[in-house]
Amino acid sequence: MTRTQLVEEINRKRSYLCVGLDTDIDKIPPHLFSTKDPIFEFNKQIIDATLPYAVAYKINTAFYEALGSRGWESMEKTAAYLPKDILKIADAKRGDIGNTTDMYAKAFFEHMGFDAVTVAPYMGADSIVPFLKYEGKWTIILALTSNFSSSDFEQKKLASGNELYKLVIETTAKLGSSSNIMYVVGATKAEELADIRNLIPDHFLLIPGVGAQGGSLSEVTKYGKNSDCGLLINSSRQIIYASSNEDFAQEAAKVAKAMQMEMSLYL
Repeated sequence: MTRTQLVEEINRKRSYLCVGLDTDIDKIPPHLFSTKDPIFEFNKQIIDATLPYAVAYKINTAFYEALGSRGWESMEKTAAYLPKDILKIADAKRGDIGNTTDMYAKAFFEHMGFDAVTVAPYMGADSIVPFLKYEGKWTIILALTSNFSSSDFEQKKLASGNELYKLVIETTAKLGSSSNIMYVVGATKAEELADIRNLIPDHFLLIPGVGAQGGSLSEVTKYGKNSDCGLLINSSRQIIYASSNEDFAQEAAKVAKAMQMEMSLYL
């Protein structure tokens, strides 16, 4: 999905919602275990219910990898089920070099047809450039994450006075463009968004942490939005686990719709 297509979808749906499919087999409603593939059936119903309100879906690969080949099959089926006009994100946080990175890019972009993949930049350009070779695909670089221990490295002050995450952004932004690179910035770091926008005014930001983790949609939008919106707000647990009963999809739709309606006020 190109930047133009993504912006068109945001404007069409009046939404910048990304639904996170962090599907935990221990949390899905019990009645689904009578189906052939409970994980896929859960995802399918969530997608069907929330599709009118979302412009992207983020599959956290760890929840599928933990189940071995069975989980990979569920993940592949889920990716294939998503419509072409939806941004499909593999939240894989890959961060290797050389031929290994080439193979990661091939796996997610060619084999499974994802539009975007999250990447850890710690090993430098070699961890990122192979993903950027794919036309119409996105590399989403971890910048300032919402976890408590992000202060261990990301927020360390350098001799220049800037934090490490700012150096990461400044350096990696030169590897591609605002049409193929996005950044992960946690919603609980809303106060830093203004500084980040000074560094990368045009790039899209993928922002987790709104809702269950305490991030504020209004605050994130206030400091992070640009002329093309420039935001994808990810919500996982708040939406997909809105109910643990047979009405789980309908309840998920209610939460997604409420978020979309608030987003429409900010666009």
